[in-house]
Amino acid sequence: MAEEAWHVARLIPTSGINGAEEQERRATSALLAVMTAVREFGRALLQPLGAPAGALETYIEVPFILGERRLYPDGLIRVTRGGRSWTALVEVKTGQNRLEVEQLESYLDVARDNGFDAVLTISNEIPAMAGQHPTKVDKRKMKRVALHHLSWTQVLAEAVLQKEFRGVADPDQAWILGELIRYLEHRKSGALEFEDMGEAWVGVREAVAAGTLRATDKGLADVVGRFDALIRFGSLRLGRQLGAEVVPVLTRREMAEPTTRTTALATSLAQTGQISASIRIPNTIAPIVVTADLRANRVTCHVDIDAPREGKPTTRVNWLVRQLREASPAIRIEAFVAHGRGSSAAELLSTVRENPGALVTDPGRELRTFRVATSAPIGPKRGRGRGSFIDSVLDEIDRFYAEVLGNLRAWSAAPPKLRPGHPAPPEVDEETPDALRSTDYSSQDDPTSLPTSVSAETPGAGAPESSSDATTMENPAEAKLEENQAVRPDEF
Repeated sequence: MAEEAWHVARLIPTSGINGAEEQERRATSALLAVMTAVREFGRALLQPLGAPAGALETYIEVPFILGERRLYPDGLIRVTRGGRSWTALVEVKTGQNRLEVEQLESYLDVARDNGFDAVLTISNEIPAMAGQHPTKVDKRKMKRVALHHLSWTQVLAEAVLQKEFRGVADPDQAWILGELIRYLEHRKSGALEFEDMGEAWVGVREAVAAGTLRATDKGLADVVGRFDALIRFGSLRLGRQLGAEVVPVLTRREMAEPTTRTTALATSLAQTGQISASIRIPNTIAPIVVTADLRANRVTCHVDIDAPREGKPTTRVNWLVRQLREASPAIRIEAFVAHGRGSSAAELLSTVRENPGALVTDPGRELRTFRVATSAPIGPKRGRGRGSFIDSVLDEIDRFYAEVLGNLRAWSAAPPKLRPGHPAPPEVDEETPDALRSTDYSSQDDPTSLPTSVSAETPGAGAPESSSDATTMENPAEAKLEENQAVRPDEF
């Protein structure tokens, strides 16, 4: 047999998985073992949950007695530092299996009776926002015990970030973490991606198209929640590729009261057929705004950026166009003027490249902001694959970052320059007493007003300024912007 057909031995094999129970047991054991072996990875997962930095111990299927029942949580995590310890029970679901309210409430009771700190759940369910739990449990049971949730997508993203970007000190531990990544990325592991817009998706989409959707309709809240979950999944997915913490943008009120965002999105979808969210990527010029229009069947990504504060309107337009030299000509650019309502002009990038003045409707009004947007059709299907809504949104987010956002840089004013040099001060007779001298050179002196003898004796004193210096003095703001662009072309 040819060597190409041989199977490489893996630390965590996917072969031999029979059924959901075996899948969950293997995923739990693999994850908890690697958390113990790779200290940086275990710390990255547990620190946000309130665990201290210390010695980590993990166990699987630890038995507990609750009343007359014997319970077996999938795992237990204990972190010890000095005289303090932090302990959490772990419940794991893989594949399409969902967390059960009754089971979680029982584990919360066990944790309370044993003085544990938290219950951690891991499944393929992605809550609409970070810190939210996908299962609604009795809040009274969480007075003394915290309830945390991690999606498998988040676990995988954290593993990739740690290994590929943050780094693992020990090479052997880095290899072990790589084996966990290989396992979780395999379809048999049960760590699935976001794959479904829910049972209510088709009904809501058809109601939007017919114009009959109401904000109180059954199933609309579920669709809105899944859209936010899709945006969060897309953020984790993009962050995994960029090696950065990409997160959805939420207001303080939305984070404190998630129902306010759900209500606002449901109202928007019912009234306009549109639903939107924003994504923040570190070190980019501004967040990406993602808008799905179910009436027009299109998804749009756009970013708003401040125009330069110096230069002519066409110069400001050229500043933006130069940064988009590799972008698709079908990208739309809108210009906004100071104290104006809405955009003053909108053109395709192909038109603006040939005629920057197409975005200048009134040269007397100052351009303050540009909006750069891409758009693509969206699929109607609720699942994954060709023609699906999920893949349409994810692909457009990736395309927008690659073509637009990743290439944009904020404008910054050029640093101030020293004033043009002045001729040497006039020579004064050394025998003249200091009290009688009145010819000391001043920065306010005009070189041309100096005595003829001085101009003749000073090299270059009578020569006219260069054309570039004249330009700078006549219109310093315009020249500064043009020079800013010419000197730093690599930044765009």
